[in-house]
Amino acid sequence: MLIILSGLPGTGKTTIARELARQLAAVHIRIDSIEQALRAAGTLVGPVLDEGYRIGFAIAEDNLRLGRTVVADSVNPIEITRQAWRNVAMGAGMKSIDVEIVCSDHNEHRRRVETRTADIPGHDLPTWDDVINREYDPWTTDPLIVDTAAGGVDLAVSRICSAL
Repeated sequence: MLIILSGLPGTGKTTIARELARQLAAVHIRIDSIEQALRAAGTLVGPVLDEGYRIGFAIAEDNLRLGRTVVADSVNPIEITRQAWRNVAMGAGMKSIDVEIVCSDHNEHRRRVETRTADIPGHDLPTWDDVINREYDPWTTDPLIVDTAAGGVDLAVSRICSAL
């Protein structure tokens, strides 16, 4: 199965993705890691556009074809990438689930964004202004919504596992 975690920076996606992958013995694909590796390699001129997602899609499909559960961890802000993740699962003959991670407590979300530190060397984290001004399309499907303001990582992972 492909578990597609989406949501704005600072909502808790990566923390949840790591624990979910640990509990399920799943492959964790983090787009931030892929994009930072592309930047560090110096092979791209200018900003990373869809290259990170394309690499993530390929790695996910390879692992799905091996029968592995995959946790995709990305902001996934636009419908075209959301559909592309679902297409990866369909192409591999596997199911997928969309999970939107949100933090409904505006002050808590802002605090998280403003106080976190990068865990990927060289990764520049977005500012609060970057987060609130980011392009983020409305959903055309009904994802499972997990609100991290309403509980910790264990509760979030439990909700996702129950939906599986």
